[in-house]
This record gives sequence, C-alpha cells and structure tokens, in this order.
Amino acid sequence: MEHTPEHAAELAVALRLSVGRIARALRQAHAVGDQTLSEVSVLARLDRDGSMSPSALAACERVRPQAMAATLAGLEERGLVSRRPDPTDGRRQVISVTPGGLRLLADRRSASLQRLTGAVGATLTPDEQQQLLDVMPLLERIAEQL
Repeated sequence: MEHTPEHAAELAVALRLSVGRIARALRQAHAVGDQTLSEVSVLARLDRDGSMSPSALAACERVRPQAMAATLAGLEERGLVSRRPDPTDGRRQVISVTPGGLRLLADRRSASLQRLTGAVGATLTPDEQQQLLDVMPLLERIAEQL
C-alpha cells in the first residue's frame, strides 16, 4: 500500500466521519436536559487531572476564559463543581469536581459504555473485534498529535 499525502487525507476524512458519527450517536443517547459536551469535558478533565484554576481549564479545553466562566457557573449552580481559594495564591480560585459531579460522570460513562459495548458485540465478529483492538494504539497516537 502506498503512503502518499492523498492517501493520508483520504484516511483522515474517513476516520473523522466514522469517529464523528460514533461520538454523535453516544451524545444523542443522553436525555434532553443533560449536561452539554463542554460541561462533561470539564468534569472529565477535573476528574482526570485534578483541581485547577478557571484560566488553566480554559487553556486545556481550548476555549476563551469567558466561555469557561459560563460553563463553570452552570456546573457550580448544579453542585457538580466547587470553587475555593488557591492555597498558594489567595487571589486565584481553584475548581474541583464534587461527589455529585463524579456520580454524573460515572453514570454517563456507564450508559455510553453499555451502548457502545452492545454495538460492538452485535456488529463485529470476534476477529473484527480483535482487529479494532489492535488499531487502538494507533488511534491514541493520532489523538495525542491533535
């Protein structure tokens, strides 16, 4: 197989379409009134990386500080994140995910995982499942480059 820039572009288009369809289907499976994708992303980042300042969160999530402030206000209002003074710099605030935020993430992950598990099991043969598993490290490397 030839590895040309055209081939990489064709592969990128196919990958974007497939991954986008999967992500959309999983997002749409959640009930109306659920958290927005940006809210869930912030909760997941705080869970994974620990407490951080609103400006650090905005930088990590690649959004403007004003957009992050709105997202955090909604999460804080619902008790999914908490805000406290930074122990090293009292002028700054630190945002943390609350137990309620962790429960919401776990419930969401569980529902999405069950839906995806069902689709993989119903659609792919055991050999195809192994092929997909073998590709996962490649997809991770691509994700790290984005």
